Amino acid sequence: MAFQLSNINSTWTLFLDRDGVINVEKNNDYVKTWEDFSFYPESLEALPLLRNFFKIIVITTNQKGVGKGIMTEDALLNIHQNMMDQIQIIGGGIDHIFYCTDLDNDSPNRKPQPGMAYQAKELFPLIDLQKSIMVGNRMSDMQFGRNAGMHTVFLATTHPETPFPDDNIDHRFANLLDFTQAIFNNQ
Repeated sequence: MAFQLSNINSTWTLFLDRDGVINVEKNNDYVKTWEDFSFYPESLEALPLLRNFFKIIVITTNQKGVGKGIMTEDALLNIHQNMMDQIQIIGGGIDHIFYCTDLDNDSPNRKPQPGMAYQAKELFPLIDLQKSIMVGNRMSDMQFGRNAGMHTVFLATTHPETPFPDDNIDHRFANLLDFTQAIFNNQ
């Protein structure tokens, strides 16, 4: 049985994927520059609410475009800085962004491997992975959450055809705002 949203409180940690969760995922392409980046309106509404609820919010994102040489790491860091600035302006906040540029699917830090979760725990010792939620739009996000011992929330933003129920998915919502409202409605 899936964990109950009513069990979540401010001591929990929120792990978010980036593309397809916070911003529009480009179809068969990468967000290579800040100009390519486009927030989901629902995410802009959700992020300040989530910041007021969760003590720690981190992003874990695979960024193979850097590893492939399609974009530079500096370009990725520029995107992330601009994104963080915009989130802060609206009253949200992300505590850290963990990213993996590795091409090898077996890399310990590339989702679905749990390396970025362990990096987060090392940087923020207060994180209890059993009291953490991974929110993503791909099965690799859900497997990453499971591999790290977290609860999982699937957002059907880009892959609504993904079967549910599924052993890797605890809850499913249309977008980040729907998930956020469900948390507050279950408190």
